[in-house]
Amino acid sequence: MNTIWSTYVQGIETLYQTRLLRFSDIFKEKYQKVFLIEQRSKVLEIGCGPGALADSLSRWYPDAQIYGIDRDSNFIGFARKKALNVKFSEGDATHLSFSSESFDVTISNTVAEHIEPYKFYGEQYRVLKDDGVCIVLSVRKGINIKAPCIREESEFEKDIRKRTERYFAETLNKYSVCAYPQNEAELPLFMGKYGFKDVTTDYITINLTPDDPRYSKEMAYAMINANRKSDLESVDKLLYIAAHEVSSSDVEELKRLVNAKYDKRLELYDKGLKQWDTNMSVIMVVRGIK
Repeated sequence: MNTIWSTYVQGIETLYQTRLLRFSDIFKEKYQKVFLIEQRSKVLEIGCGPGALADSLSRWYPDAQIYGIDRDSNFIGFARKKALNVKFSEGDATHLSFSSESFDVTISNTVAEHIEPYKFYGEQYRVLKDDGVCIVLSVRKGINIKAPCIREESEFEKDIRKRTERYFAETLNKYSVCAYPQNEAELPLFMGKYGFKDVTTDYITINLTPDDPRYSKEMAYAMINANRKSDLESVDKLLYIAAHEVSSSDVEELKRLVNAKYDKRLELYDKGLKQWDTNMSVIMVVRGIK
């Protein structure tokens, strides 16, 4: 059993809630326009995490068989409960357990930067059928503006942050997170270098702004609470990565403060007092053909 990523790097709820928003059906047409896989019948998501993208793919392409693999046992267990129309399994992206030429499409989201490119593309090339499609999604630069009630910190919070912030960076380094960063030119170059042809690039913007009237109250609440989950799971991680710096009572107090902030943000939303806090991400989509 491997649970390193879900324990030390990104918690299940953080990853699931943020991807649930990013791959909401609201943005379906944006993705379909650049994926161009309507006639493909067997799709494999590499590094599927807790299953949000794979679940969306099963809705967007109801005639296709969707598979998802991830090496983290917690993610796969969670995904199997959430996305019942997807076939999930634990697996290593560098040693896929599928036979050669068995998929029409491979797709990954924020995975390429964590795996040596030769292995990452080599295994996908092997399991893809001739004329199969490889799609790599990579979140690039974005905008993240917090509401004032979320941004403000008490002296207690400032002290904890100063004592523990270095441990987050050390954890990322320890587990080789983003060990193979690639810029906007390198991503398509690597895909072409390792065998794929007709490589194209596109960019999709995902605007998550609760106060934007185009979004329903339910969607606005989901945006705010996704950030709440992310902050709460970051606090929980302190007991794993900086246990000698914080106590369980410190963690509980931090969580109380986080919840109070987000309760206030929801209150402001309900009163119609716009904060215009936003998470806007730019997703690069690189597509190639075997």
